[in-house]
Amino acid sequence: MTPGDNGASTPEDDDPFGYLYADGQARGAQPPSGGYGYPNSVSRVRTVGERQYAQPQAPYGQQQPTVPQQGAYGQSNAHYQAPETLPGGAQTSRQPMSPAGGGGRRGPNTKGLLIGAIAVVAAVVIGIGVAMINGNTDDDKSGNQADASPAQSQSTGPSPSNSASAPAGELPKTDAAALQLAGSAAKASDVKGAQAAGGTYVGGLNSVGSSVTWTVDNVPEGGAYTLLARFNNPGDDQSMTLTVNGQKFGKGFNLGNFTHQSDPTQAWTETYAYPTLNKGSNTISLSCQPGDKCNVLLDQLWLKKGKVGRS
Repeated sequence: MTPGDNGASTPEDDDPFGYLYADGQARGAQPPSGGYGYPNSVSRVRTVGERQYAQPQAPYGQQQPTVPQQGAYGQSNAHYQAPETLPGGAQTSRQPMSPAGGGGRRGPNTKGLLIGAIAVVAAVVIGIGVAMINGNTDDDKSGNQADASPAQSQSTGPSPSNSASAPAGELPKTDAAALQLAGSAAKASDVKGAQAAGGTYVGGLNSVGSSVTWTVDNVPEGGAYTLLARFNNPGDDQSMTLTVNGQKFGKGFNLGNFTHQSDPTQAWTETYAYPTLNKGSNTISLSCQPGDKCNVLLDQLWLKKGKVGRS
């Protein structure tokens, strides 16, 4: 065999793509007449959508079975049967949809947000109130702070007790209207100028048996004291019996008209005596006895240590 033309039976003459090359075309290679460029292939022209795949072939002499066509999208196929409808098919159950307030995804909890907002506002208000209270407390401390102890109201009327005591280091003083009264002695306030509480004094002493009695407690020590009395006498000189701890003292308690006034409102004055008192409790009485002149008004009584005379 010589190089060059080896004849029509060479392998390259069997090349199905020889017509693509210049030397093949020179030798007269032609495109294959089969389909798709392959020898002996069959090209059949079909309408688009006509071709069917994987169709079972019926035996020779039998009619090709008809494959049911698939229904349009969204339409049920009459030949389709759900698995659960077949004997032994899968059992399925449809789960009910949860309501909006139940399981699954929930909407925003507006109630919780509202409660939270109210709590924040309440906390702010409480904080402001506490700050204001603390500020007022500081102002009270830095300014004129009021006395924490309540003020005690003083009685304007006479005390019902017939005893008297004074603070430590002081001797007692009392209104005559607060003492124990006997006989026709009575409280009055018609004549102005009395220094007792409410301007009340004791009158009605100008009758035998009338008296005022003073029980004095806490006399610091026994000895001589000065008993003073504020009274009113616009007329003749008067005198009453002084009794100390049940014993008559002296010749009488002098209640003269020392002011020399006939106007009762201008006749208020003082008198005194020097009784001897015991340590502790003592009873002092002024009474109208037979032979006494008792037409006076009695305002107040008080004691002083020793013999000191009038105020």
